[in-house]
Amino acid sequence: MRLLFIAIIILLLGGCAANTPPPPSDFVGQHPAPAEESRNSLTVGALLQQYSSWEGTRYRAGGLSRKGVDCSGFVYLTFQDLLGIELPRSASRQAQVGKEVTATELHTGDLVFFKTGRRGRHVGIYLAEGRFIHASTTIGVTISSLDDRYWARRYWKAMRV
Repeated sequence: MRLLFIAIIILLLGGCAANTPPPPSDFVGQHPAPAEESRNSLTVGALLQQYSSWEGTRYRAGGLSRKGVDCSGFVYLTFQDLLGIELPRSASRQAQVGKEVTATELHTGDLVFFKTGRRGRHVGIYLAEGRFIHASTTIGVTISSLDDRYWARRYWKAMRV
């Protein structure tokens, strides 16, 4: 089922190429305009390739390998692998990097943050159409929806690196 979802996303979004027509104005998580596209190197296609190589990797606090990874570690490794950008290692420190954007301004590659407890923080990478990639404590590396009841209640903020 997940592979079907990934295939549909790839076919529909095709990596958010700059020559695709602009989405309707009510599209949540609009793709960047062509001039902005060149500044945002992360595409849906690149993120889905990263996801396919990490899918199902179990959650492990402090982990940085396919034997186990935590949410901030997955974000850290993805930005390092795909962009050569070294982010801080913790979700709370990653939440301080870049420019804060609203939920209606989300672009592919933005970091989405959640408050999962009094001090707990969770981070994922925004894909498109309200979906994000992250390392879930229960499922491992997965794709979830911002509209999911659990995540919608805990949404905190988004940052553009």
